[in-house]
Amino acid sequence: MENVIETLKRVFDTKKSLNFSKKPILIGGMAKEYYGIRKTGMDIDLIICEEDYQILAKKYPNNRKDIWGDMGVVIESFEIWKCIMLLDYDFYIKDAIEEDIVYIVSLEKLMLMCIFGMEVPKYQDDLKLIGNYYRNKFQNKKYLEEAETHISSYKNNDGGIIFGGKYNDGN
Repeated sequence: MENVIETLKRVFDTKKSLNFSKKPILIGGMAKEYYGIRKTGMDIDLIICEEDYQILAKKYPNNRKDIWGDMGVVIESFEIWKCIMLLDYDFYIKDAIEEDIVYIVSLEKLMLMCIFGMEVPKYQDDLKLIGNYYRNKFQNKKYLEEAETHISSYKNNDGGIIFGGKYNDGN
């Protein structure tokens, strides 16, 4: 988490031309690294408000990028978007985590982005990583210990379903 924010501060310090009226929202691989899900890739993905997008699009007209209506501007290692999946800043800012220079998209919205892009193998992999993150961080350990006492029963039943407490493992 700290490394991501420090890296962003260093990169923003070198890109004085990037000024925003509202803090951008960090998404993509760097947001996944912030949460400890996986290491980031080579780029920095941000969502910005409409007004900031219009200024960047005018300043860098040859760097504009359109993916099925998702409008962005690519500036060196930055991919800066006004929307992802046609959902904008106002959608992604809800439940985002505020840091010094950016917001971090909420984990739930990060997962939603992977669901929207499921036809892409990278997003399928990321969705599995997010699922594992949730299990490792939030799973009730007491419930897990109880379930582990019945593993052989789960494996011997269709779909791991036990009705009426009739386990065949002696527990």
